[in-house]
Amino acid sequence: MDERDVRLLKAIAELGTGSPERLHEETGIPVSTIHYRLSNLREEGVIENDRYEIDLDELGLGVTVLIEVHADYDGPYESFADRLVDVEGVTNVYFTMGETDFIVVARLSSSQTVERLIADFEQIEGVDRTDSTFVISAIEERDALQSYSLDTLLDELVE
Repeated sequence: MDERDVRLLKAIAELGTGSPERLHEETGIPVSTIHYRLSNLREEGVIENDRYEIDLDELGLGVTVLIEVHADYDGPYESFADRLVDVEGVTNVYFTMGETDFIVVARLSSSQTVERLIADFEQIEGVDRTDSTFVISAIEERDALQSYSLDTLLDELVE
């Protein structure tokens, strides 16, 4: 990965689009070069898909719940995590160190659906207990690349 790739990825994160024309306006990189580089980044697995951001609040999935899962399970943690991610409404599952085994993020339609979510977790063999936290409001939700300056990304990522 070189400087142009990092500049393109940062621009995609900032603009929320992979439009070669918009990326050209932002970076000054020629459109033909952008097409070529985006294709290479897809082949390398750096770009996974073409994202269309959806406002989940407007859609009706405005309740965010963070769940700490304390578990006692047999087998690899990935297999156990697969059971957690299969619960309807779960968007993210993180394997963690410390007293909590997993952190789960769920997006739900209402506070009433939280009860169903917790009941679903309780049905999973190996879940000892859960601790849930309602998110009152999201202060900032951003792409990971948006949390870095371009200079830091260039310093840390360019080979």
